Amino acid sequence: MTDRYAVIGNPVAHSKSPQIHAAFARATGQDIAYERLLAPRDGFAAAVRAFAAAGGRGLNVTLPFKQEAFALAATLTERARIAGAVNTLRFDADGPLGDNTDGVGVTRDLVQNLRVALRGADVLVLGAGGATRGIVAPLLAEAPRTLTIANRTVERAYALAADFAHLADVRAASAAALEDRRFDVVIHATSAGVRGEEALSWPDRLFAPGALAYDLAYAEGPTDFLRWAAARGAARCADGLGMLVEQAAESFRLWRGVRPDTRAVLALLRR
Repeated sequence: MTDRYAVIGNPVAHSKSPQIHAAFARATGQDIAYERLLAPRDGFAAAVRAFAAAGGRGLNVTLPFKQEAFALAATLTERARIAGAVNTLRFDADGPLGDNTDGVGVTRDLVQNLRVALRGADVLVLGAGGATRGIVAPLLAEAPRTLTIANRTVERAYALAADFAHLADVRAASAAALEDRRFDVVIHATSAGVRGEEALSWPDRLFAPGALAYDLAYAEGPTDFLRWAAARGAARCADGLGMLVEQAAESFRLWRGVRPDTRAVLALLRR
């Protein structure tokens, strides 16, 4: 019988995950079906249980449900526990296993695909939600010189930085506090672009010479954040399509026991 998987979120119609996992399945000879699952904002847990009860084997979890998925998981991988957020569920006999593949997806895309030197770099993450939770620890593992989290509600940035203080010196800042600082890598991790909202207002001179602007979101053309960054001196711009493919490969490995090669799939999606 074909095993069923899906990506669950709200919104979810834009997701390229079905194409990615179909390509992985063809490349690795796995018999799976993969779909999109739109969950009501107040009905995530019920939607997950219904999918599992109908024979579903696993889910990718996207906005805005990653912290709800963390609470729903019966067991957690170490990286999910550290992140405090879950983007991958596997339905085991003893309940859902929660994992977080976002961080490894970001670092593999930055370091391997984009050839960005994170070691010794000054890194800024914009946003303090579930997406940021998933990437902080893997970013710290790459040994940047500094890692700063900025958020419109600065108290959330301070709370998130405190959660990771046992790993390294993670800084928090308001938009105003960034006025005199420059960064080598600026990662946009808010949901503004995904939801079609107006981009948040950040200082105009965030980018050091040669800096990369990186958006966790992706679109058919440059995202609002990447257009904003290019107009303000970012030397390089990249969206989150590479991260999506890399984190999907980690999810696929968790579900199927084999990690597919990502290069051909990423090249196909870029075309």
